[in-house]
Amino acid sequence: MDGWITLDRAAGDLEGQIYRAMRDEILAGRLSPGLRLPATRALAQTMGIARSTLVKAFERLRAEGYVEGVQGSGTRVAALPAPPLALEDVPPRPLPLPPPSIPAYGAFESGVPDLAAFPHAIWARCLGVRARSLRVHDLGYGAPEGLPALREAILTHVAATRGVVATPDQVVILPSTGAAIDLLAHVTLRPGDTAWIEEPGYPTAQQVLRRCGAELVPMPCDAEGLNPRAATGPAPRLIYVTPSHQYPTGVTMSLSRRLALLEAAASAGALILEDDYDSEFQYSGRPIACLQGIDRRGSVAYLGTFSKTLAPGIRVAYAILPHRLLAEARAVQKLRGATVSIHVQAALADFLQDGHFRAHIRRMSAVYGERMEVALAAVRHHCADTLIVPTQRGGLQFAALFRNGAADDVAVATALQAAGVAAKPLSAFYLGTPQPGLLLGIAMATDADAAATVIQRICARSTSAAAAG
Repeated sequence: MDGWITLDRAAGDLEGQIYRAMRDEILAGRLSPGLRLPATRALAQTMGIARSTLVKAFERLRAEGYVEGVQGSGTRVAALPAPPLALEDVPPRPLPLPPPSIPAYGAFESGVPDLAAFPHAIWARCLGVRARSLRVHDLGYGAPEGLPALREAILTHVAATRGVVATPDQVVILPSTGAAIDLLAHVTLRPGDTAWIEEPGYPTAQQVLRRCGAELVPMPCDAEGLNPRAATGPAPRLIYVTPSHQYPTGVTMSLSRRLALLEAAASAGALILEDDYDSEFQYSGRPIACLQGIDRRGSVAYLGTFSKTLAPGIRVAYAILPHRLLAEARAVQKLRGATVSIHVQAALADFLQDGHFRAHIRRMSAVYGERMEVALAAVRHHCADTLIVPTQRGGLQFAALFRNGAADDVAVATALQAAGVAAKPLSAFYLGTPQPGLLLGIAMATDADAAATVIQRICARSTSAAAAG
């Protein structure tokens, strides 16, 4: 087996090299389903590496569904899913208008990181240095896709941490994920084109795609994420997904669904918008590699943002595009003028290259992991009679469903906000028939127990009123 795994020992990360090589061989069909893999001890000796390196690579492959452990039979290549079913040519069902958004401030606020933990001094130093020493050629209009140093720094980071496969020229810098969705929708869609979107899903994506003239088809998400095999209606031109940490449910899309989604997109000639908004924060095991990294047909545009990892006020996001879209996307970007200040771009490039971003992520992952655990425990303890609380292993928020399904979550969220608890109604994330519940953020949940008692009191009052009515 070691004959096709060529290790670049000077480059380091032998575990990652082995994982990627085996993953690619499995996806290409050169390692067939059911094939028994060599024992890690023997293979490590043959390759001249530590057995622990191979064990970790195998564990990553097993966690993502590429291999499976069979008792008494060692590790074998897992069976990959068959291509998705053909789409039927029937009109999409009509959709209701989205409910009005509700502002949220206070405990359990979702959608923002802990701004008090932002590395103010380091960021101010990076900004100050760049503001004083921008080079002459940086002060012109510059390339609409962004500063080359920042694009390269971003790609270096996401290639190492998320498995993105691209070159720096594929990176486009934008002020927000919404701007990235808007740019790609204008490049991809014509009025009346079908767009798949997760149900429940990100309201901003719903609004942007509808404004671009798309006919939205909500695709229900279950424990494995969006299921492309369940689709009916016209083939999509665009598909918006959050596969690593579905928003708002927190589900991770399974490997079989990921491969089926790539097949569906390739068959339809559709573009997948992979929004990887907060996958940096994983509290149990390694995060699943991104969808873009296993795409071999140029079907995926990868979207990322610093709003969830650093601060929304920085106003920096990015899109990593397939080569086939670059020319048109750059032209549209130039006309729309949705750019980021050059000194902010330069400062952020230094912040990334000097290791400050990695250090911040490591520090905050530990903080957020503890807060997630405490918040989940508090809500389970106080609200077990009214809310179903999920098991959550990553991200900055979790969704809790009402047990009786009859509560008015908009009324509950309004009452909670008046009491200083910034819950959001889960029904606001649905295009079709909603499931009532609450979306609760953990980034600033520093007194989760006290906030959970408020939730319990207001939820109990609401469910009692619903039962009486």
